[in-house]
Amino acid sequence: MTAVLTLGAVAPVSANDLSESKGFRKAVTVAGIREHQAALQAIADVNGGTRLSGTSGYDQSVDYVKGKLEAAGYAVTVTPFTFQLVSDRTPPAFQQISPTPATYSNGVDYNTATYSGSGDNTAPLATPSGDSRGCYAADWAGFPAGSVALVVRGTPAGFPGACTFRIKATNAVNAGASAVVIYNNAAGAPNFTLGEPRFTHSVLGVTQALGMSLRSQLAAGPVTVRVKTDTIAEERTTYNVTAETATGDPNNVVVVGAHLDSVSRGPGINDNGSGSAAILEIAEQYAAQARDARNKIRFMWFGAEEHGLIGSTRYVNSLPQTELDKIMAMLNFDMIGSPNFVRFVYDGDGSATSPAGPPGSAYIEDLFVDYFNSQGLANEPTQFSGRSDYGPFIAKGIPAGGLFTGAEGIKTVAQAQTYGGTAGAQYDPCYHLACDTFANNSNTALDQMADAAAHVTLTLSRTKVDITMLAASAAMRSSGTAVQEDFHDHEGVTE
Repeated sequence: MTAVLTLGAVAPVSANDLSESKGFRKAVTVAGIREHQAALQAIADVNGGTRLSGTSGYDQSVDYVKGKLEAAGYAVTVTPFTFQLVSDRTPPAFQQISPTPATYSNGVDYNTATYSGSGDNTAPLATPSGDSRGCYAADWAGFPAGSVALVVRGTPAGFPGACTFRIKATNAVNAGASAVVIYNNAAGAPNFTLGEPRFTHSVLGVTQALGMSLRSQLAAGPVTVRVKTDTIAEERTTYNVTAETATGDPNNVVVVGAHLDSVSRGPGINDNGSGSAAILEIAEQYAAQARDARNKIRFMWFGAEEHGLIGSTRYVNSLPQTELDKIMAMLNFDMIGSPNFVRFVYDGDGSATSPAGPPGSAYIEDLFVDYFNSQGLANEPTQFSGRSDYGPFIAKGIPAGGLFTGAEGIKTVAQAQTYGGTAGAQYDPCYHLACDTFANNSNTALDQMADAAAHVTLTLSRTKVDITMLAASAAMRSSGTAVQEDFHDHEGVTE
């Protein structure tokens, strides 16, 4: 039987889709996912509390995933790549020396920016003379040389591309700054990366509250601060892990991805043991049910995401255009068990945030949204911010989508009323901290998000559509044009 889908008038999820995925969703269990997370926790426990790429904790995580996939019958490819591992050698320090002495808390008030250089500077604090985001060299005219620069996160309208943390820091140093402090433009913990290579000066990320406090004090008179970082920079080898379904059209590939690495200060069992464990469970159950894919599924676990999406970037950049053209969709699962969760879906059509994803991303978003709606589960869009491994894929024009339960952002009163939990608190209070352990988890979120991931993975694996049709139909749907295609073929599928 072939189901006909009317795009624009009818949601892309159908009764046939739900019926087909029911047995698959039932097989993908929280117990199975938690078993994998427990194994990752045990690996971290014997490796200094971390699974950072380039360390033994990450290498053993790779071995664990590879072993489970091979036991399920997959041929597994482990692809090495080198990168520059930069981390704190000794704890950083951030203090206000005057007018009111204060010592701030590492991991709470501030963090060393990934790829920060080393230094120990006590100097007056100063801001750009122009736009406080410091994205243009002209913003720094007249900056007092030797001062510590205070700049806010964000990109001004009209700026060509994203104003990265590295652009801000480079502009500041070029203007004579001895160190750089970047404060968040929203509530929540600051966790910034400058990207490769290691920077020349000390760079800290601080909370919005602390940054605003410092600006306020600075408006009233001179403020002197101390910024100390002591980082290491070493070439290390790490790995991506890939396993493909034996069946499925190799010219229509669905990449199902998650990053496997943690940050240096914790085991990363939500970030991103949750996504890594969930897609491992999905891969295992897909094999156990001996499913026959129409489109090939490529399960991927990326390394060095926490160092700036390095594993996914290296993978995408390694592919010739002919191979990129074969990827019909990328599904990304990064943090899907946050204890103070919201059910976020990447905003493929850009209707609530911007920018939109590449053509076809709206279709993927609708698969997730309509699945949640069919289950009576509230959900809301989240921006394609480029902060996870979908970034290099959408940069190449590949349709993408996925799920997220929140990181350092703050749950609103309205969200607490909808999803439960605590308003005014982070979605994940242990984001990038040592307390991101096996206990840092919501079984409810993990169960619901994994079911949605399983449903959409299965649906796209059976979708009778090529890349061009997916992008074109999604574009027509977003314009309100109704079209009909034979998108879903359910012949021979049993539960």
